Amino acid sequence: MRIGIDARFYGPQGKGLGRYTQRLIENLEKIDRSNYYIIFLTKENWEEYRPQNPKFKKVIADYRWYTLAEQIFFPIKILRNGIDLMHFPHFNVPILYPKKFIVTIHDLILTKFPTKRATTLGPLLYKIKYLGYQLTIGLAIRRAKKIITVSECTKKELIKQFKVDPEKISVTYEAADRVETGQLKLPETGLERYGIVKKYLLYVGNAYPHKNLEGLLKVFKKLKENLEFEYQLVLVGKEDYFYNRLKNEARGLGVLNKINGYSPAIFFGFSSQEILADLYRNATLYVFPSFYEGFGLPALEAMSYGLTVAASNSSCLPEILGSAALYFDPRDEDNMGKIILDGLNNEPLRQNLIANGFKQIQKYSWPDCAKKTLEIYLSV
Repeated sequence: MRIGIDARFYGPQGKGLGRYTQRLIENLEKIDRSNYYIIFLTKENWEEYRPQNPKFKKVIADYRWYTLAEQIFFPIKILRNGIDLMHFPHFNVPILYPKKFIVTIHDLILTKFPTKRATTLGPLLYKIKYLGYQLTIGLAIRRAKKIITVSECTKKELIKQFKVDPEKISVTYEAADRVETGQLKLPETGLERYGIVKKYLLYVGNAYPHKNLEGLLKVFKKLKENLEFEYQLVLVGKEDYFYNRLKNEARGLGVLNKINGYSPAIFFGFSSQEILADLYRNATLYVFPSFYEGFGLPALEAMSYGLTVAASNSSCLPEILGSAALYFDPRDEDNMGKIILDGLNNEPLRQNLIANGFKQIQKYSWPDCAKKTLEIYLSV
């Protein structure tokens, strides 16, 4: 077969979706020597991907996501490359694409949280965009030969909301990248150069409304009212409209006001993989307060660095993290605060969770994800 993969999200700029696409392709290269692959990239991530398997070829498809160009010209590009089976790792399947395809649905956030706070658009344009999303994802789900989800939770939601035949959906879990002990040492200057001078709680990811970072900031402020609570909160994610809005809320709460020469909350911004490893390794607790997640990869990454995790008890997180995390109700600030304190102060509990975390991450691997995905290709 000639298999096409929409890799326009490939690499770190694509966030979680970019990681999934990258690791899937890298591992397919290692196990499939029979089929031919056409990897569609943008100019922005063209250099990110360098094929290691001679049957993998990259092609420019420089069409922005969710645009008319994607809908009209991307299908033409795919057809010109003689693709037998196309894999779209996101719901944005061009409506005009006429041939066989597989789609990965990571989550249903836009149907679960259709809030205007999740967009920079005005009310009318947001409504048009939301209707476009409903049309696109609905058609993708109905027209796909197979649907991949990254958790049983999302599979159940698809079945319930879109009345999909369960046999049409396969679950292929994502995975945390393996971390070797002693790898990626601290920079000589340490983390003090970033204003991190105390023990700290860590969050890694974007600041979209469903991430509930406003709730985390409110809980953190309450905890800081106890003078013995000397922890900082470090939020890592690319600076954008949503992080800037969150930073303004943090100013309003006073958690950016310096205490004894240091800022309680730190908006770290985008981090290289090397520095991110140091941030994971030196944190005391990873906090994941989301109302909704499709998989929850950062929490698994935190576990791979021996970091205790306190997470929301919503959506897929209990499924993915199992007995290796503490859980709180993300809508109950008092409960979140109590669980965070348990994760910081109960040392026997912390050590047990860390040990469970190392076991939990062994359940997931990118080679397994690629192997199951290839089986789905062949079944179609």
